[in-house]
Amino acid sequence: MTTRPDSGARDGQCRSFGRGGNGFVAGEGVACLLLKPLDRALQDGDRVHAVIRATQVNHGGRTHGYTVPNPKAQAELIRATLDKAGVDARRVSYVEAHGTGTELGDPIEISGLTQAFRRDTADTGFCAIGSVKTNIGHLEAAAGIAGLIKVVLQMKHRQLSP
Repeated sequence: MTTRPDSGARDGQCRSFGRGGNGFVAGEGVACLLLKPLDRALQDGDRVHAVIRATQVNHGGRTHGYTVPNPKAQAELIRATLDKAGVDARRVSYVEAHGTGTELGDPIEISGLTQAFRRDTADTGFCAIGSVKTNIGHLEAAAGIAGLIKVVLQMKHRQLSP
């Protein structure tokens, strides 16, 4: 994995959801996971590191660029995924977000999460948020799998990565 200095962050540092966030840092990487149905994994005696309870995919439609998400589309996606998984938002303790580290995009992403969670709770401050982009840059096509691996490792080590 490498990071490229030719990306959007003016100072070469990605600060997802942090002060001074001025863009993402491009990176390159590849990853692989073995996924199989839980009942089969248990039957085969596999070590289960995590269980995916639900997935959803969307496209936010026309925006001002891929670092500027659509908060309504994000809220609808998150809400649909929580409902599909049968999970109350108040039980969510961590979200691995896209978090490109932009002054415009990160607050919009928080807005989408807040809108989705509000249907279940008015509580605040109960859910940590992070983005692997702060640690390793934006891996373009591998960004999603990198975030998933980060979540699994955090669960394994019972520790949030800085």
